[in-house]
Amino acid sequence: MRLSPAIRRSAAAGAIAGALLLTGCSSGTESTADRATGGGPRAWAGGSGGTGGSGRPATGVEEGADDGEQKFAAPDYLSTFALDVDTASYGYAVRSLDEGRRPEPSTVRPEEFVNSFRQEYDRPEGNGFSVTLDGARVSPEDEPEGAAPWSLVRVGLATRLAEDEGERPPAALTFVVDVSGSMAEPGRLDLVKDSLALLTDELRDDDSIALVTFSGEATTRLTMTRVGDSRERIHRAVSALEPSDSTNLEAGVRTGYTEAVEGRRKGATNRVVLLSDALANTGETQADAILERIATARERHGITLFGVGVGSEYGDALMERLADRGDGSTTYISDKEEARKVFVDQLPAQVELRARDAKAQVAFDRRTVERFRLIGYENRAVADEDFRNDRVDGGEVGPGHTVTALYAVQLRPGVSGEIAKATVRWLDPATRAPHERSGSVRTDAVDTPLWSGAKPRLQVTAVAAYFAEELRGGTVPGAPELGRLAERAGALAESTEDPAVGRLAEAIRRADRLRD
Repeated sequence: MRLSPAIRRSAAAGAIAGALLLTGCSSGTESTADRATGGGPRAWAGGSGGTGGSGRPATGVEEGADDGEQKFAAPDYLSTFALDVDTASYGYAVRSLDEGRRPEPSTVRPEEFVNSFRQEYDRPEGNGFSVTLDGARVSPEDEPEGAAPWSLVRVGLATRLAEDEGERPPAALTFVVDVSGSMAEPGRLDLVKDSLALLTDELRDDDSIALVTFSGEATTRLTMTRVGDSRERIHRAVSALEPSDSTNLEAGVRTGYTEAVEGRRKGATNRVVLLSDALANTGETQADAILERIATARERHGITLFGVGVGSEYGDALMERLADRGDGSTTYISDKEEARKVFVDQLPAQVELRARDAKAQVAFDRRTVERFRLIGYENRAVADEDFRNDRVDGGEVGPGHTVTALYAVQLRPGVSGEIAKATVRWLDPATRAPHERSGSVRTDAVDTPLWSGAKPRLQVTAVAAYFAEELRGGTVPGAPELGRLAERAGALAESTEDPAVGRLAEAIRRADRLRD
């Protein structure tokens, strides 16, 4: 997907953007962004001018659906993004640190760190989203009188949880598996085989699987097959996978899409799942060339691509671009626990849909806000004027997902009133009718000190964002040095009783030890 000039302008001003069902864009739409990996911290948005504000109570609750036009602040106080809950960047960073090396800064995407952790947002009753805004003060309590205070503002979006397993639509999944020589390393093909075995046991009888492998060339191991009485046959095909020679990723993707198109099922979730270290070395090796071959079939049939990365040497940039061009998303797995999370625990989110083409727009109030910066999401920018253009794609979001965007915001000294209003827009999965929902936050809702009164999950969000920014060489107001940040994460791991936060704390400790 190519960035239009308008989108590039929006990205410069600070515009922003799981698992299998959060995809880049839908059939027949214009694309918003080519999510090329990397991109450093963006410039600050905002400026001078404006006064005062009212003293009304702070609110962080949704204001209800509204399909009509709304008035927003001037363009330099808007931040617009397509929803995204990719997590591959965080998973790969943790794997790198476990192996004694810091991740390359270009592979660090803060939004994927933030979205790797559980949130506790309220859930909507139907399709679409709830909208929650909150925040905390990060300026020191002994800041000089009259100074402009800094806060973190969190925009949280959540979809309704999955229904009973039997109520979801059937799935038609085409697995494209890398069996090249590089996949022989422990934690690559062996982990892929374990993952597919787990998934085969979890799928329903009315689901379908096709299996394509690639090394020097591509081979169809199974055409689209109903799981039903074929589980043992599928297990045998997976068990027989062995590493071979070179990596012709283009052949694998092209053959996989051919099988997906031929085996597609009406009313089912049709998806290509690419499992690879993305280290292509033969055939067409660039994302544009690889996916240009299947663009027509992708747009015509709406078959999306989900990239699952493995391996200590991982082609993060290529996988990210493939998923973007294939209207998909990415994750990274390094062990059986993570494989179970993706292919078992998150299975409902892989085969259901709550919202199509979801975008969000955050309007900051110039009377209270001096300047602001979104932490991450550089590659999910949408032009402000395209927020209600439903031909410009957004994210496709499944059940039980949360999307979090964290802003560093400098308030004007001594003001009170509304800080920001966030609006999410999406298309109904069945009718494609547009819907919107909004929420807002006020100055007194972000006055609590971050580390001594803010919600624990907001603190976890801040730790993840601070960590990512440090790894890629950026800075965020209020960020502690890594040793202190690790202590904060360790305390949060105990208070939340969340093993994932404990792993975050250990990753920060490792990064601190590996500093130059």
